[in-house]
Amino acid sequence: MTAQDRPQPSNRALMGRMWREFLQPRWKGFLVSMISAVIVARLTVMLGEYVEPAVDKLIAHPQPGALIWVPLTIAALAVGRGVFQVIQASLINRIGNGVVGDMQTRLFGRLIRADLARLRGAHSGSYVASVLYDAGLIREAATTGVVNYVREALIVAITLWALFNSDPILAAGVLIIVPGVSGVIRHFAKRTTKAAKGAMGETSNLSTAIMESLDGVKIVKMENREAYEEARVAAVVERRQRHLIKGSNARAMAAPATELFSQLVIAAVFAYAGWRAITGALVVGPFTLPPITPGGFLKFVILLGIAAQSLRQVANLQTVFSEGLTAARRLFEALDVAPTIVDPADAKALPPGESMIALADVTFSYGADIPALSSVNLQARKGETVALVGPSGGGKSSILNLIPRFYDVNAGAVTIDGHDVRSVTIASLRDRIALVTQEPFLFDDTIRANIAYARPGASQLEIEAASRQAAAHEFIQALPEGYDTAVGEGGARLSGGQRQRIAIARAFLKDAPILLLDEATSALDTESEAQVQAALERLMAGRTTILIAHRLSTVKNADRIYVIDKGRVVETGSHAELVRAGGLYARLAKAQDLDHPAPDQDGEITA
Repeated sequence: MTAQDRPQPSNRALMGRMWREFLQPRWKGFLVSMISAVIVARLTVMLGEYVEPAVDKLIAHPQPGALIWVPLTIAALAVGRGVFQVIQASLINRIGNGVVGDMQTRLFGRLIRADLARLRGAHSGSYVASVLYDAGLIREAATTGVVNYVREALIVAITLWALFNSDPILAAGVLIIVPGVSGVIRHFAKRTTKAAKGAMGETSNLSTAIMESLDGVKIVKMENREAYEEARVAAVVERRQRHLIKGSNARAMAAPATELFSQLVIAAVFAYAGWRAITGALVVGPFTLPPITPGGFLKFVILLGIAAQSLRQVANLQTVFSEGLTAARRLFEALDVAPTIVDPADAKALPPGESMIALADVTFSYGADIPALSSVNLQARKGETVALVGPSGGGKSSILNLIPRFYDVNAGAVTIDGHDVRSVTIASLRDRIALVTQEPFLFDDTIRANIAYARPGASQLEIEAASRQAAAHEFIQALPEGYDTAVGEGGARLSGGQRQRIAIARAFLKDAPILLLDEATSALDTESEAQVQAALERLMAGRTTILIAHRLSTVKNADRIYVIDKGRVVETGSHAELVRAGGLYARLAKAQDLDHPAPDQDGEITA
């Protein structure tokens, strides 16, 4: 079932999960922030209420002592409100950034542990967007948004209560605004949610387009396609901006629409106040309402303004919630995709042994397509070098991918010393294997860190010993900073041969009994290839080695060669045997000028 087919969780379910997974560990700080928000709400309304005694007892009808206690009370309320606003903001900022950090760490952890099949089928740009963009939206909704929403809603509620105490008839009339405001909020929240979904999708597309262009920058420059790539990214930026503008417009229109209702009510309040000033006291059933004083009227207007301002904030926060919940759905969809290549419940560590690799009737495909491998059988024993050759796309790399369980077979079994690789722990399996590829990957770190990546606790002497074995020590020492030299992104500051020798040094330091070589010398010049080949021969000694090579000159001395074509083993034997057989391998050897006559068992030359 795909993410689109799964039922979408409700907003309440999303908020509940946000609380359990990210906010509950910080509940103490969150609680203090909520209490601070409640206090701020109450003090805000109290400041509005103190307008009445300030006007009536200081201006309209001055009273002794009021000149001191009224200003001091207002100042004390303002100071208290400011203190609790700072407490609320500082706690929420700390909690919000902590939540974002947790989300980003979990998203990256899920990415780095994802199945290769999933990573092959998804652009990394969507993950970058989730890590950088979605997490911020969720933080705003789940922390700042929630606390501010509670504060502003309480201000509205407390203000309405104060208004009812002041003039129930006038307050009842004001409540007419509530249904209208609610309708406005819902309308603009829907528009904002739709715009947020579109913006998030285009943010993923933008990340992908930028990363692809930078990864392939050499091809872009070589083919003079800079203008095309610029236009392609510009088109994504334009689509993203359209969604962002729609969302911004919805937010911008929500506040004025709410304010319009508020101003209409204020106009009605002035009309009512003028009428009350003319009529004096008003008798409504059992209640007698005293005449409106200047201070009472001003208090009512200010409280109404406070309520209107809080209603506008509530309207804006609705859009924040819409964006945050939309981002939360994407976040949890990414977090909920569990890898399928995992340790079984009864998995045990792979025990020490001879590291004999066997594939028995292995069938494998990368999906619903034509199988990449069909009924493949091969063996590699300790001390043996087994080569896989054949046309491109024949299935050689697929075989290598199955041994460390980057993928699982569809049928048959891959075993090491008789243990199915699916029955042992992944960590113990991969501890026994070293991999050197055609394009070795180096992290943007020092040479020392790259060599010691598999053994971060290795000593400098061990690192240097591995480098000497890999014929890398000499050129490393010649660098200005030696082993502390930063290699740049992807090892860009080093040559291809240097990168390859560092990768071999990494394998020497790991000292795994199984060695997988995937075209480890095919991309090198003749001099570099000779150095790397000599290092590889030292690395292969005494290990179970399976290597892929298109240059058949590198496999002539292999103990056994498997010719792989269209997912099947079509020939097996030594170089000499396969050349004499006259099959696919012989044709490949002839194409590479390697089909020289081979001596037979009696030492005579045969054609």
